[in-house]
Formats: sequence, structure tokens, C-alpha cells
Amino acid sequence: MHRMSIYTLALGVFLTATSELVVSGILNVIAESLNISLALAGQLITAYSLAFAIGTPVVVSVTARLGRRKVLLGSLALFIVGCLVSFGSSNIVILMASRVILGISAGVYLVVALGVAAKLVPREKLGSAIGTIILGFSSAMILGVPIGIAITNWLNWQSIFLILGLFSLGITIVIWRLLPDIEGDAPVSFRQHFKLLGSIVVVSGLLLTLFRETGNSILFTYLTPYLQGSLHIKASNISIIMLGFGIFGAIASRLGGYGVDRWGAARVITFSIAVHIAALAVLPFVSDVPGIGLALLAVIIFSMFANGPAIQSYFIQQAPESSNLVLSLNTSIVHLGLAAGAGAGGFMVSAASTLQYNPWAASFILVIGLAAALVSFTRGKKVAVKPA
Repeated sequence: MHRMSIYTLALGVFLTATSELVVSGILNVIAESLNISLALAGQLITAYSLAFAIGTPVVVSVTARLGRRKVLLGSLALFIVGCLVSFGSSNIVILMASRVILGISAGVYLVVALGVAAKLVPREKLGSAIGTIILGFSSAMILGVPIGIAITNWLNWQSIFLILGLFSLGITIVIWRLLPDIEGDAPVSFRQHFKLLGSIVVVSGLLLTLFRETGNSILFTYLTPYLQGSLHIKASNISIIMLGFGIFGAIASRLGGYGVDRWGAARVITFSIAVHIAALAVLPFVSDVPGIGLALLAVIIFSMFANGPAIQSYFIQQAPESSNLVLSLNTSIVHLGLAAGAGAGGFMVSAASTLQYNPWAASFILVIGLAAALVSFTRGKKVAVKPA
């Protein structure tokens, strides 16, 4: 029963994540449809990310004591409203408002789904449960975006959101009937929250997320032009390569979860980031050998996705009484890191007129992230053995 509940939660993550990711794939279609510039259409992504980053921790904190099923159902109801507003959008103002609604609702759903999954399984199965939820997000990259583009070509871009809304309604009904009542977080005072956010263990863990996402974004925001310009991959082959990368990511999400259950979150994080850094450092040296370059990118993606469940599991383990607050802050920092990395990567391209050196910059940023992680792990052990 719990396994079915977790798979249902993961399917909800797939739908909400698709609403985020699909826009980048149809941005030119939206711009043409609404008769706006591509640059203005790109702000739809910014609006979503800001709403996700700012709104999620606020709503999660306000609803912390409510039953988890109620919050999940409420977030899905708001998500459906956002989908319907997107479907009926006739101008950029309305569509922008819908992106804010979708960003907040998707963020709250993701954070609460992660927390619920952790409470549905025994401690030794935490990694696998979190890996399944993360799989919903990585699956949106593999299937959600291509399906969205296909729907756009078949019908129109608005239909994507109507279909997402209808499927989300089905998930809402299943969660209402299937998911048991789960209590919210235990009452935690503002003083305790402040103490938590002042913890070196938690803060350095959040810095890991910031530097990890910044480093990843320096390269992956510009992955398509990197493949074409640095590895000399033909444009006609990009889609199949992206599909292969997405499959690697999905497999890694599952294996990363299993790794947490077997070896612990800290070991999985340390090993995967070390491999990630090494592959990034070598990548610029093999630009003349596309096959090796693609293999290294596959290793990078595998390491990156295997790391995801480990980081989420680590935060749940470090702050079990305030897991939703910490997870919401972590997801906010993910979006801030993505934005920072995209800006830094763009600056490098402008300054060097090439993407050749972006992997080195990404590798350097990830080294800082690994250092932050090691600080968190070391301090965490000291706290764990400290006498009461």
C-alpha cells in the first residue's frame, strides 16, 4: 500500500515538473502565439523560478502543522487552477500570473511529497523512497518535455496545461482515497527554527546545494551549444543524445536512493560529487574526441542525479522535526543556484567567446560545494556523539 502511495506521489511530481520544464521547449511557440519577443517570453521561466524559490518556504512554513494529505490536496488544487489559467491565457500578463501560481503549488507539492515519502517507509528504506520521488522529476525531463512539444505540434501549447490539469485531478482523487492521514511537523517555535537555520550542519549542507546547482547550471544551461560547438555533434543527433542522458538520469535517481540505504547519504554524496568534479575537469581535454566527451557527460549526469536523493535524505535525517522547512529552503536554493550558474556561464561565454572552459568553472564551483559538504558531515558527527 505504501509503495503505491509513493508511486502516486512520484506521478504527481512528474506532472508538476512537466509544467515547469515544458515551457523552455515551446518558448518560441508561446512568443509567436502571444505576439511578444522571445526575451519577454523567457521571463515566464524567471517568474516560475522566483515564485517557487520565494513562495514555497513561506507556504510550507505556514502549513507545517496541517495534515500532510490536506496540504498535498490543497497544493494540487492550486496547481489545477494554475493549469486552467494557463490554458485560458490570452496575453502575457495572465500567463505570467499562472506561472506564479504553478511555481508555488509545484514547489509545495514537491517538498511535502518528499516529507510524506520519508514518513511512509522505515528508516532503512528512506533513500529508495526519496529516489522514487526524484525519479518523477527526472522522468519529466525524459518524457514530459518531448510529449509537451508533440502536443503543441498536434493541437496547441495551451492544450498541454489542460491535459496536465486533468491528469492532476486524477492524482488528487487517488491521493484523497489512498494516502493515509499523516500528521504535520511537530510544533516548532521560531526560536527553534532560528537555531536550526543557524546550525553549521544545515547551513553548510544548504551551501552544498547552492554551489552544486550553480556549478551544474554553468554547463547544462548551455549544453546544446556545448555539444554542437565544443564536441562537434550534429544538430540532428542532439534529441537522441538528450534522451539517452535523460535515461541515465532516471536510472541514477533509483540507484542513488538504493545507495543511501546501503552506504548512507554522506558517502553517496561524497563519492558522486568527487566523480562529478573529476569528469568535469577532464572534459575540456577531450573535445576533439566526441565519443569520450559524450561518455564523460553521461558520467556527469549519472553522478548529478545519483546525488539528488542523497542530499534530500541527508536533510531529512539531520532535521527530522523540521524536515519540510529545510527541504523547502533547499528547493529554493536549487533555483537560486540555477539562476546564478546560468548568469555566470553566460558571462564566461561573452568574455571568452567559447563554451570550452565552462566545465572547468563548473568543476571549481563543485569543489567548493564538496568542501561545504565535508564540513557538514564532520560537524554532524560531532553533534551526533555529543553527550546530552
